[in-house]
Amino acid sequence: MNDDLQNLVDAIAAGLNTNSDTMTQAMKGIFGTRYHKRSAPFLDEPKPPFFRNAYSKSGAETEHIAYAGFINPDNPPSGPYGGTSLVWFPTADGCLIDFGIGTRGLNPDEGILTRAGHRRRISSLRSFITKKGIKAWARQDPATIGAPVPDFIVNDFPAWKPVFDRYSKELYCLAQVPKDNPEKAREVVQAFLDLYAYERRWDVLKSSEESFKTFIHTLHGDWLLTPTQDDIYRLLKERRFLILEGPPGTGKSRMAKRILKEQFKGYGIVTQFHPSTTYEDFVAGLSPDISNKDLRFQANAGHLLQAAKLAKKGPTLLLIDEINRADLGRVLGEAIYLFEPGKAEEDRTVQLPHKIDDESTISLPKDLFVIATMNTADRSVSKIDLAIRRRFAFVRMMPEREAVKSLSTEKGLKIFDILTGVFLEWASDESLSLLPGQSYFIAKSDAELRDRVKYDLIPLIDEYLKEGYLGSAAGELFSARNSILDEISETTHAK
Repeated sequence: MNDDLQNLVDAIAAGLNTNSDTMTQAMKGIFGTRYHKRSAPFLDEPKPPFFRNAYSKSGAETEHIAYAGFINPDNPPSGPYGGTSLVWFPTADGCLIDFGIGTRGLNPDEGILTRAGHRRRISSLRSFITKKGIKAWARQDPATIGAPVPDFIVNDFPAWKPVFDRYSKELYCLAQVPKDNPEKAREVVQAFLDLYAYERRWDVLKSSEESFKTFIHTLHGDWLLTPTQDDIYRLLKERRFLILEGPPGTGKSRMAKRILKEQFKGYGIVTQFHPSTTYEDFVAGLSPDISNKDLRFQANAGHLLQAAKLAKKGPTLLLIDEINRADLGRVLGEAIYLFEPGKAEEDRTVQLPHKIDDESTISLPKDLFVIATMNTADRSVSKIDLAIRRRFAFVRMMPEREAVKSLSTEKGLKIFDILTGVFLEWASDESLSLLPGQSYFIAKSDAELRDRVKYDLIPLIDEYLKEGYLGSAAGELFSARNSILDEISETTHAK
């Protein structure tokens, strides 16, 4: 492909075969063809202030490390710099491209480097690159300073040992640009460039806008992935016990009921946990026999025993809605011993407190499967402890943009993107679990959407703000709330 971006890709992939002048011209060439020239201050100068090009010094002295790239334009025109940069290091084996922090520290890019959104996009960039079959690495936190790149990563890139010896503590995301595969080289360089352009707020030309937006949506989409019904059912068959967890409105209960109806032909039991749920409700216990005039008690099977009995006749699903709203340690009791993935009925048995239907023990038949749902936004309940957690597979269900796109109005999708953007950019990982699901945005008309937003979504956001659930991101959430109200206000006025 003969274009200015390809010229830069070729110059980078060629490693030390590229000279300094060729590299500078290739770097300048992407402005006016992919990114707008207004994003490149003083572009006509021989050395634009946000360029660094040390290719010409290659080999001049043994300790010199050749490199080129883009830095924050607020840095001095030469010498050490600070903030985030996009830099590549040439060798005879090609180039190593990376995001790094200048040796002067985070300033003037603390706002980028400490933002949750940047951390998430860097993580997604690493995933994007590795899916192309190319080795890549990223720090958990880009703002970390002082920790070297792990040795096992350094060993994967032996040609760049001098780079790691000098800059290991400054690098936070890296990948090798394939030297002999032009297509993959372009994918790597374009991905790094587009992410850097996004963080720097470079203006993208209309001719490149679609591919740019698609790429950014791909990075953000990594944090909103939801497995399909087939994926969940396959995992259920393998693990037997699983929990669907996620924010409100993401269709956890709906998915579980669909699996019960379609994969199990409706053969199973549905129950819902709440703070008053007891061991007697779920496993077994005594209750008054109201059919007898005399005061007496009878032993009754709870939902678990009922489901186990059904499973002796064929595949059975026990669906537990809102599993984390009960005190699981007390509800399960010694029956937690039975929840061992892959264990058949003859492997694990526990004694019942009372004989029921002439049975004094309980085991879980191999045809008994359990799906539970868990609302991660509910702060009124405690987290599931590790002893219980290890016995279940956890499937994360996040809001689905495609569902909103296909089942809502254009305005509904816009509101979804406003709120999702705030959460992805500013919320902590814990707060991300509060992101409202697609059901809050799905509507057949803007009038229906207005009511859903006004009476369902806004009260939920107000509750988040009141309780301080988003911490330092509260200000951004408040701004998004007001923008959403403006959107539905426009709908009202239009009517």
